[in-house]
Amino acid sequence: MIVGSVPLLLGGGGVAPSKYIAAARNNTPYIAAYNWSTAGFGTKFADPATLQGAYPWDVDFTNASDALAVAYGDSPWFGVWAWSASGFGTKFADPATTPVDTCRGVAFTAAGDAIAVTFDSGNNVNAYPWSSAGFGTKFANPATLPTGGGKGVAFTSNGDAIAVAHDTTPFVTVYPWSTAGFGTKFANPATLPTGNGKGVAFTPARDAIVVGHSTTPYITAYPWSTAGFGTKFANPATLPSTLSNAVAFTAAGDAIGVARDDSPYVTAYPWSISGFGTKFADPATLPTGNTTGVAFSATDDAILFGTNNTPFLIAYPWSTAGFGTKFANPATLPGDSCRGVDFGS
Repeated sequence: MIVGSVPLLLGGGGVAPSKYIAAARNNTPYIAAYNWSTAGFGTKFADPATLQGAYPWDVDFTNASDALAVAYGDSPWFGVWAWSASGFGTKFADPATTPVDTCRGVAFTAAGDAIAVTFDSGNNVNAYPWSSAGFGTKFANPATLPTGGGKGVAFTSNGDAIAVAHDTTPFVTVYPWSTAGFGTKFANPATLPTGNGKGVAFTPARDAIVVGHSTTPYITAYPWSTAGFGTKFANPATLPSTLSNAVAFTAAGDAIGVARDDSPYVTAYPWSISGFGTKFADPATLPTGNTTGVAFSATDDAILFGTNNTPFLIAYPWSTAGFGTKFANPATLPGDSCRGVDFGS
């Protein structure tokens, strides 16, 4: 999912449009990927030659879309494949030191020089150098670990901080990040999220952070700076009515998408430096089941959700007016629940 990342810039200063989507699929082959255009879903890519693990939870393209990472619920818990316009390439060798439990979140830095993954036990987060050759030697664990099972993970757009949403208070933990790895944990926010952290995202401008969590108000946001958390923003006037599984900002930083349990299953708000705006109207065609992943396209003209009921992937045009008319379903459906989703450019 595009979280704490930035769109791929073209040489003339424009933004490369999204050309692919990927989704963590609950059953074999455990991942589904499609061509994407302004017309919506294109042809499904062939499955990767090397399948791995089971019960995937999250996916992330590198900013250059030359690799695709998948977090799993089975050993070795996550994997990365080369990616190109032809689809899946050869799977990279697993890192020498793997996570020890179900991986729930995965994210590359925008620069593509590191990858982080969160998991359910042990130290709850691992990070590794990343290059075209694959994994480097695992970075040392942070001195102060997240206090519970890691769920969402996000880097700032310039790679100077990493956030982990997790079970157990304080429910979100943020560290400085550099080429040396984790720095000293930032102080917790004065007002904590009220329940288990599920998803986390920074604005592209790195001036705010939002956490989706398991109890009301289900979404909590703070100003963010190099000094850490600021005073919590006021809750949105219209709250999600249940658990928020994942959150994402537009590339412009002017809206937040929320994947959630319970109808209408999707929620979006305008966003500004003042905080939440008035909730966008729900889309005319709703998902038919819980959504667990959300991503905006690089040019902010589409929003994508993974859901636990057919058609399992659902996408809408997006604009400053909110949701447009649902895109047609892909010709080849994933065939099972989809969780984390991401666009590639």
